[in-house]
Amino acid sequence: MKFEFENSYEVSDKIREKKIAVLPVGAVEAHGPHLPLSTDNILAEEMAGKLAKRVDAFVLPTLPYGQVWSLRNFPGSINVSNESLISILYDIGHSIHNQGFSSFVMMNGHLGNSTALKEAARKLFDEIPDLKVYYFFYPGMKEYAEEVREDNVAHSTYFHACEIETSYMLHLSPDKVDMDKALRDIPDISVEADVTPTPWEVFTESAVLGDATLADDSKGEYILEKVLDNMVNILTQNKGAAE
Repeated sequence: MKFEFENSYEVSDKIREKKIAVLPVGAVEAHGPHLPLSTDNILAEEMAGKLAKRVDAFVLPTLPYGQVWSLRNFPGSINVSNESLISILYDIGHSIHNQGFSSFVMMNGHLGNSTALKEAARKLFDEIPDLKVYYFFYPGMKEYAEEVREDNVAHSTYFHACEIETSYMLHLSPDKVDMDKALRDIPDISVEADVTPTPWEVFTESAVLGDATLADDSKGEYILEKVLDNMVNILTQNKGAAE
């Protein structure tokens, strides 16, 4: 259920009933020639909606900008700092707690946001211990991706506009994918990139980290259903503590 379409006369009772607020957190950044700049927003929104149906939660309006330092110089990318992202997530957390929610779920669609989400969650934990805060970024997906991936990975952690992320989009928002433009680009990412700030234009011109031509709806469905099960299990196991 989308929070933004409620009215202030009726929403308080529904908050007391649902208790969980899910915030999609995305980014606007380059995703190769075959995926839109809003890919991370689309994925976060779609996954938030699926999770909300499973756990009877509200979906908050999407936070559409993220920390995209690595890709900030690519055409179309819009970057915000970790500090800005932490501040707004912290403020949103305080506000939804004041409104009566007991659980705040940040559904992250962009790896670069992870540091800010974790820090915001820690700040909220220190100040509002009775608000249960979660930061989800496809929990368990690495294991499931290994089961369906056909080609090598460019990096052990990054997946971007590749076989896997494109499969997510083919499953969740196929009308936004142009597979005629999908390409294979597996850059050589040095170990130095893990230990010093490294803009991605150093190792890729396309912003694709893998073989997007191998993407398939069924791969995306398999991984995301498993990930969704993991998130539901985490939330339902802790539901009693949060209420």
